[in-house]
Amino acid sequence: MASEGPGLDEVVREFVIEGTEALDQLDVDLVRLEREPSDAALVASVFRHVHTIKGSCGWLKFERLEALTHAAETLMSRVRARELAITAPVITALLRLVDAVRAALEHVAVHGTEPPESYTELIAHVEMLARGEVDGGALLAVEHDESLGHAEGSVRVDVALLDDLVNKVGELVLVRNQLIQLAALHNDSALSARSQKLNLVTSELQERIMKTRMQPIGNLWKKFPRLVRDLATALGKTVRVTFDGADTELDRTLIEAVRDPLTHVVRNAIDHGIESPTERRRAGKTDAGTVSLRAFHQAGQVVIEVKDDGAGIDLERIRQRAIEIGISSAERLRQLGPREVQELIFFPGFSTTKEVTNVSGRGVGMDVVKTNIEKVGGVIDVSGEAGVGTTVRMKIPLTLAIIPALIVTNRGQRYAIPQASLVELIRLEGKSVQAVESAYGVPVYRSRGKLLPLVYLSQVLGLWSPGQSRGSDDSGLNIAVLDAEGQHFGMVVDGIQDTEEIVVKPLGKALKNLATYAGATIMGDGKVALILDAAGIAASAKIAAEDGVTHATPAAQAEPATPAQATRPILLVSVNESRLALPLDEVDRLEEFATTDLEYVGTRKCVQYRGAILRLVHVAELLEERRSLPRTPEADSAGPERRWAADLHADERLQVVVQSNAGRRVGLIVDRILDTVDETLQVRDEETRRGVTGTAVIRGRITELLDMNAAFAKAQEVGTDAAE
Repeated sequence: MASEGPGLDEVVREFVIEGTEALDQLDVDLVRLEREPSDAALVASVFRHVHTIKGSCGWLKFERLEALTHAAETLMSRVRARELAITAPVITALLRLVDAVRAALEHVAVHGTEPPESYTELIAHVEMLARGEVDGGALLAVEHDESLGHAEGSVRVDVALLDDLVNKVGELVLVRNQLIQLAALHNDSALSARSQKLNLVTSELQERIMKTRMQPIGNLWKKFPRLVRDLATALGKTVRVTFDGADTELDRTLIEAVRDPLTHVVRNAIDHGIESPTERRRAGKTDAGTVSLRAFHQAGQVVIEVKDDGAGIDLERIRQRAIEIGISSAERLRQLGPREVQELIFFPGFSTTKEVTNVSGRGVGMDVVKTNIEKVGGVIDVSGEAGVGTTVRMKIPLTLAIIPALIVTNRGQRYAIPQASLVELIRLEGKSVQAVESAYGVPVYRSRGKLLPLVYLSQVLGLWSPGQSRGSDDSGLNIAVLDAEGQHFGMVVDGIQDTEEIVVKPLGKALKNLATYAGATIMGDGKVALILDAAGIAASAKIAAEDGVTHATPAAQAEPATPAQATRPILLVSVNESRLALPLDEVDRLEEFATTDLEYVGTRKCVQYRGAILRLVHVAELLEERRSLPRTPEADSAGPERRWAADLHADERLQVVVQSNAGRRVGLIVDRILDTVDETLQVRDEETRRGVTGTAVIRGRITELLDMNAAFAKAQEVGTDAAE
């Protein structure tokens, strides 16, 4: 008889582990057998697993478990002898039996004895099936990959021992870092050579030890054929599940971290995505819907996709539901693009299902999925098209134990930035520092034609106070451009050192609620450095993103300044070599469109923009000027209303200032967007020509002030470019 309590003897422990593995494989095989009932090898595999578990139960004197598995063995023996057909009720009964045995093994693992249940009802039902006294039923189509089978050439290692080994390697990495730092301080060639050799061996050992923590994601996916089959049956749907990339490996701890989020996403795809057979036929689709799981490595991360070919995302339904539960107003929702509307499904409490069932409708779901993915340094996004399907994409790091990081300094302290969050480094010196401007009181830097919001690490961490120098401004600026869930921003630090591999240590309880930190590490000199969390810093600085365009709010962003009275943020643009100024607070967005995006509604130039039609007018037209590009025969033959567009080069990009007025938008086309400045405007001359309200000297140059009301009215006119 098995021993009692946590002192479970080794034989019973092995029985629990091996039995659980066999049950996991039975889940996969039984669902596949339902689809391929004539596969004799698959029938033999199922019978063999059941027979093995039954034999172990008998040997260990687990009599109730033996009776339960004996009933399954009898049923499978008749199937193997082709005396009984594989039907949906047969598979369902065997899966119920697998669940009962799994629960019993969990009891054995905790108590050392089998549970007190006799399983009388389930055994009687299985025996009736074996005698052919229960009719068969319809089959559900479920597919899966062969990589979901058993792993060959592997050994079982205790998890605690494996974790301890990884910790020891982490300590070795710390000592390696310390020795390298020590060797750099001494001009000793022998010491330097030995430290480099140790560095090489340690790196190789670390790489191989970390591989022992890696598991194929197929181990996690084994549960999904069964889950899809059971849920589809309950909902009266027919669903196929396919897998791609089951051999993709990631850290064991991350496998556990994504288990629940991935399960919820798959359940959502079946419940909300896949339609009933009747609805699918009405939409011209096959009766069986498809849920596809795909995993692959990308840029040091693992990407997991869940895609379905169901009804897709109903943006209007999301908008209506958002209004009903008070997430947003109708006016605000009209301004959101499709991607932003889709992101509302991650809002806490959001659900499009009004009726609460055991599957959905409680409003606790995708927000929890997003939170759990972000806890392990991952990101999640959703995309879809109505009537076509939905794709949920999760990006997670390969491992959390030892990571490459950039070491930076600020106010005499060292901090580590995970390499996965780092986009690039920018160094500004001398006059280049003046390229940092202010927009709405927020410091910004124009990088590759786009405004990059800047965050001063000193201010975010509370290390800066009024009256103090910013530190790095006097001798230049060091900017680390970070990616926080698709949002790019620049973090200004005092100094940038080097990249090195660091051992991630969890924060203590007192620091766990600080969103700006992701953990801590021990540096080569034995001192502790905190690991910065890009997403947490973005949240602390109140940086927001809209359709991939990053903005920032001034309150928690820039270190306070003392601007002159009546200073106003100004956008500077160029039109036909003229320099124009626009009030930045009257500008909605800055956009860029390809000339191929240009369309016409009557004589109005338009582009499709954020789910609406955006009317365009070139500021040169407002100023009663024409572009100085050479005319072409094509332009002359196009008609006066099209000649301006014909003047454009085929590969030219349109620089557009989007203006909103009373809920309506227009786009003002300029030749070039120059800069943003904070300026105290002193109008020198009144209106000098149509479309301007006056002139002023801005940054030492005469600049015309654009009449924004006239520009808006011009874009609303019919046939604005009909006359020469």
